[in-house]
Amino acid sequence: MFDPSALIRRTPFFYGWVIVACAMCGNFARQGSAVATLSIFAVPMSTEFDWSRTAFSGAVSLGGVLGALISPRVGVIVDRHGAGKVLTVGTLLIGISTLALSQTNTLVWFYIAFCLGRMAFAGPFEIAVTSSVANWFIHLRGRAMSFAALAHSIGLTIFPIVVFAVIELWDWRAGWIAVGALVLLVGVIPNALLMIQRPEDVGLYPYTKADTQTETSDDEKPTDTDPELSFTRGEASRTRTFWVLVAFSIFIYPVQAGVSLHQAPHLIDRGISLAVAATAVSCFSLMGAIGGLIFGQLEIRFGARRTLSLAALLMALGTMAMLQVTNAWTAYLSAIIFGAGIGGLLTLLPVAWANGFGRKNLGSIRGITLPLQTLAQAAGPLISGVLFDITGSYDASLTLFCSFGIAAAILALFATKPERPQFSG
Repeated sequence: MFDPSALIRRTPFFYGWVIVACAMCGNFARQGSAVATLSIFAVPMSTEFDWSRTAFSGAVSLGGVLGALISPRVGVIVDRHGAGKVLTVGTLLIGISTLALSQTNTLVWFYIAFCLGRMAFAGPFEIAVTSSVANWFIHLRGRAMSFAALAHSIGLTIFPIVVFAVIELWDWRAGWIAVGALVLLVGVIPNALLMIQRPEDVGLYPYTKADTQTETSDDEKPTDTDPELSFTRGEASRTRTFWVLVAFSIFIYPVQAGVSLHQAPHLIDRGISLAVAATAVSCFSLMGAIGGLIFGQLEIRFGARRTLSLAALLMALGTMAMLQVTNAWTAYLSAIIFGAGIGGLLTLLPVAWANGFGRKNLGSIRGITLPLQTLAQAAGPLISGVLFDITGSYDASLTLFCSFGIAAAILALFATKPERPQFSG
């Protein structure tokens, strides 16, 4: 089996950046099961099989529920055994899922195939990517997370374009095969070979302001002293900040998923061509990449709390702008605003959790909070689909999501750094 120790000794820079690169590969591959990717398939598949938007959206919601169910166990596995195995298995599941989707002939098969990948997307990846980066970085954590979020956005930019091109040349079945090949090509090998759970496992320290990362001998390996205060799962759950971040997630993630899945169908229903709709989806994803990098820098100066609030506000404004779409340029404008907000969300929410509660038990803490986030994320597409089937447009759901985004922006301002709970007696 490949041993990365020799590579670590030869690496002329901090090995944590290799960990970030592995997380980026996983986060890119993860987008094969993203709602933005699925949105390009929504019209051709629903038209061919005569499915309602609610039926199509239900697969996203069910997959999210399944991801929520496995998240607590995944969090413990990441803390004990590292993120590499979780990311490798998760990528394999998404690859198999997308290849199976190319064989869809019934709604039942579509649900089974998509839920397999969406389950991995919703639970394991969220915990593993966040924990792997947080374990290696204390200082520059926001910047490191922004690179992981950058890969997320690059994936969301590339996958819709690839899908649109393949559908135009062949059909939607070939589109799913192309997605599966790209997922397996990028996501498996780096995380299987190069991912290491914690710097202490290989004689290094996490990256701090002092920048004291040096390789040590066996007699000089770091002790259990952690330069960052870490909460246990029980201690974290007894703080106000814990529940503020949970509430923030419950409000913002229906917006993220509900708008992302139905963005392309909404634009098409507004008279926008499939080509413009696909490029608008990629535009919002590209802006997410740029926004993530910008917010990563803003976090260093202004902190996670204020910048996270700004990200949620941009998502609310982008959702409001989608209500005004009448032509290509307004479609792109709404995508740019919304995408910038999503880039901030994906970068800063993991930073807020890690900065608040430390890295030692982060997987376990996220494991018990992610189910609520995932259920909220699963509810978004279903809300959009149901309201569309009732009203015949997405205006009602977009208005609702705009109010959710504003509520989340206000909540983020109360996510102050917690103090460890004190017990009497």
